[in-house]
Amino acid sequence: MKISVIIPTFNEAGTITRCLTRLFDAIGNELVDVLIVDSPESEDNIESVLCAFPVKYVVADKAGRNHQMNEGALYTKSSILYFVHADTLVHPHFVKDILAAIDQGVDMGCYRYKFDAYPYFLMYINSFFTRFPMIWCRGGDQTLFVRREAFESLQGFSAEHVIMEDYDILLRSKGSFRFKIIPKDVVVSARKYKHNSYWKVLKANYIVMNNWMSKKKSPQELRTLYKELLNKSK
Repeated sequence: MKISVIIPTFNEAGTITRCLTRLFDAIGNELVDVLIVDSPESEDNIESVLCAFPVKYVVADKAGRNHQMNEGALYTKSSILYFVHADTLVHPHFVKDILAAIDQGVDMGCYRYKFDAYPYFLMYINSFFTRFPMIWCRGGDQTLFVRREAFESLQGFSAEHVIMEDYDILLRSKGSFRFKIIPKDVVVSARKYKHNSYWKVLKANYIVMNNWMSKKKSPQELRTLYKELLNKSK
């Protein structure tokens, strides 16, 4: 089984090196390919950074992480897709972990996470709760692996969900596909907390999650709201 790592980017030239260095250290000689799917709205020169790594690079036809990840899935024929954010550091044993989970009959899954810095002590609580299966404990930062058959059956990420696309696909998969949280940590950037207070991020997450669950606002409205609530959101 081959794994394709798909990384959507938007102005991540200053971030992607850490991600790719950890990724290729973990890959070694394993059967894995890496695809960077850049936003057509990016304004940085990420290609100048990517030349140091054996990655495939494409610019998506449409901006938005949901669209970019869907387009990335079309560029590969691998049986396993692994979606990773550009500021997340994968677990060193992710290849063996994912293959073992798939071999056990798991259709899709993620990791727990820890932050690369803890400017606020309460962030340890956020990390701790990523071990639990509730939907509000999830998020794209935890990375997501999925069998291609399951991904295609779900018709990929929703074109409508320009935010919360990872929560949406998990909600739609519930009851139809077997999900697993691998009991190991990926490392997530704390940059959002460095530009905002802990409570400001918590409030923004709560408001957006509450409005998403209750369907009080459209995904487009939620994206606008989230950007308004934070000084510099991811």
